[in-house]
Amino acid sequence: MITPYLPHVFMVVVAFGFSADRIQADTLSKGGLYYYRPVAAEKPTTLECDIAIYGGTPAGVTAAIQAAKSGQKVILISCNQHVGGMTSGGLTATDLGEKSSIGGLAMEFYHRLGKHVDYSPSEAESLYRKMLGEAGATIIYDSFLKSVEISDGHLASITLESGKTIKANVFIDSTYEGDLLAAANVSYRVGREPSAAFGESLNGQWQAVSWHTVYQFCGLPISPYVKADDPKSGLLPGISADPYGKPGEGDYRVQAYNFRMRLSNKDGRIPFPKPKDYDASRYALLARFMNASKDIRWTLNYTTAPMTDGPVQLRNGDSNNAGSMSSNLVNGSNRWPDGTFEPVSFANLPTPRRGLRVPLNALYRLRETLYQEHLGYQQGYMYFLANDSQVPENLRKRVNAFGLCPDEFKATGNWPHHLYVREGRRMVSGYVMTQNDCESKTMANDSIGLGSYSMDSHPCQRTIVQENGKDIVRNEGAFGQKCPKPYPISYRSIVPKKDECKNLLVPVCLSSSHVAYGSIRMEPVFMILGQSAGMAASISSRNNIPVQDVNYETLKQHLLDAGQRLQAD
Repeated sequence: MITPYLPHVFMVVVAFGFSADRIQADTLSKGGLYYYRPVAAEKPTTLECDIAIYGGTPAGVTAAIQAAKSGQKVILISCNQHVGGMTSGGLTATDLGEKSSIGGLAMEFYHRLGKHVDYSPSEAESLYRKMLGEAGATIIYDSFLKSVEISDGHLASITLESGKTIKANVFIDSTYEGDLLAAANVSYRVGREPSAAFGESLNGQWQAVSWHTVYQFCGLPISPYVKADDPKSGLLPGISADPYGKPGEGDYRVQAYNFRMRLSNKDGRIPFPKPKDYDASRYALLARFMNASKDIRWTLNYTTAPMTDGPVQLRNGDSNNAGSMSSNLVNGSNRWPDGTFEPVSFANLPTPRRGLRVPLNALYRLRETLYQEHLGYQQGYMYFLANDSQVPENLRKRVNAFGLCPDEFKATGNWPHHLYVREGRRMVSGYVMTQNDCESKTMANDSIGLGSYSMDSHPCQRTIVQENGKDIVRNEGAFGQKCPKPYPISYRSIVPKKDECKNLLVPVCLSSSHVAYGSIRMEPVFMILGQSAGMAASISSRNNIPVQDVNYETLKQHLLDAGQRLQAD
């Protein structure tokens, strides 16, 4: 039986060396791997267009292509030097769900690429750029949002840190975090709703429906303390002493992020690099787990069988988290979405947030610190597995059979440039997608595309529980539950409330519960929703009407003509 753990008064919170006092304005990366770097402001200029799209994710790319093909003057703004987000940033083991649910530009992209899965990230980005060029969209790179101007319920313009101000009829927020929607004062949530809020069996803490026994240190009583079973010795790195809630209660925790490495076991592979601030003690929990029992079988892949674990996925191509302690930096992502985090739990759904809780530039600098924390952790993790004597010799040998692929991410030392931000803000609008939609218990009547992948979440916390009277470490928050069939995603879920903003569309951080977002948050779906947002934005711009007033039947016909699939077969 698991019972809540009450922290001892002398304990300190340790999360892989990260603490609030490390968030300094000068902690910016000087190398090629970074989330944010300041750019010198140019002479202020004003650009005008019909549709401005902020965020170079797959949704941003397809929104720009569709709007430009619809005759609109389009500007796509990327925060870094790339377009394609995670699709060109390492996630090539594509989470397709039902292939039959994919149509439109998403299917065109995969057909032209020649593959649906395990393609080259650099080839994917090259194709995105080509398709954007064919459509006639303008791209602005390396540009972060600085401020917005709002007039009469409309976004009138946005100003970038580079000094450019962009005026448009319609704006699209296609970022993974939802920064533009927050700057526009649109309602949103971060974290997990209580299970009772929308009647979702998978939501809230300590759900017992799916995956609650998977990647739980093989059920072994692993002590969380530096000296085993000695609370006075403090916690091992990576374990949180923050209080957690009762089963079903909501919180502000966010599922863990990682980098999707591109690996190879071929000649010429790049050995896993040793990070500058490498500290083997950060992986003491992993060392203890690895040596806890000779009966553990290490798969170097996903597993659900008893007494098996990753501790990471090693394969030619895209490598993901796969283990009780793996490439995910559990407890490391909570502040990423909007810069804040409170370790509180709640049985009743809080009022949605509005506005920027942290100024944009401070938020970018915080994320840069968190990016470097994730980078140092994961590079150190792989180096530890390949080199540390605490790792069983046979496992070290198996890990060293792999390395970074020499053909990809050459500008960043063969390491992916994009951090996998699995979840940021989620807008709150007139239609909230929930587990009931994913399970086809409710069905939106204004479909703009289909979702079909399993409802999926990675751990949201690693903490201490008491089991059989003993303090042990456990992960919490992961689930994986199949959807019975493809389901429609509502147009209303990508449109803000009309009294909040009349000319903004949000195809990535759409209105959804944490559970439903676990299914929707797949790159093919983002391409689908981006194209539909681009089409809706074009109708709104041409007719000079709020996005909320776009006639759905008109939009539906345009989407069908463009090859979108709006209903399951």
